[in-house]
Amino acid sequence: MLAGDAGAVALLSATVANRAGTLAAVALVRFGRFQGPLAVFRHDLRSAGHARCHIPGCRCCFCLLPSESRAAFWTIVLAHITFSMCYVAVVIQSRLVTFDRSLEEAAEDLGCPPLKTFMVITLPIILPAVVPGWMLGFTLSLDDLVIASFTTGPGATTLPMKIYSQVDSA
Repeated sequence: MLAGDAGAVALLSATVANRAGTLAAVALVRFGRFQGPLAVFRHDLRSAGHARCHIPGCRCCFCLLPSESRAAFWTIVLAHITFSMCYVAVVIQSRLVTFDRSLEEAAEDLGCPPLKTFMVITLPIILPAVVPGWMLGFTLSLDDLVIASFTTGPGATTLPMKIYSQVDSA
């Protein structure tokens, strides 16, 4: 993996993390408090600052160490999705808290299926949070040195690793 692939990793991981984070935020706002073991998961998604405390980056990266260099691209993408999804969900959840559910209920009363209701009513209203969520996921993925250095295979490098290796310690 070359330094030019950092953009592809960032694009792919930000897009997947944005979709997963949007679905997680909708689930967290709509279905209230989780009981049992899912309560820890809810706490992780609601508080992005605490998410990394529960699943430290180094521990997750050791689990994702690639065995060969051609798997490094997908390993980095998976690791970046895992870390940026929590931040994306928090951004989108802040918009969903003030969302008026009566708009969706009116559409469903008029016969609109739930998926179409989400796509036509909900998504355009929460779009001002979805776009910054994607941008945050892209920036986190493009900038992250720790995850990239732990999950790249032998001989692979990303843009943050290349920049870090060029810095003089003088």
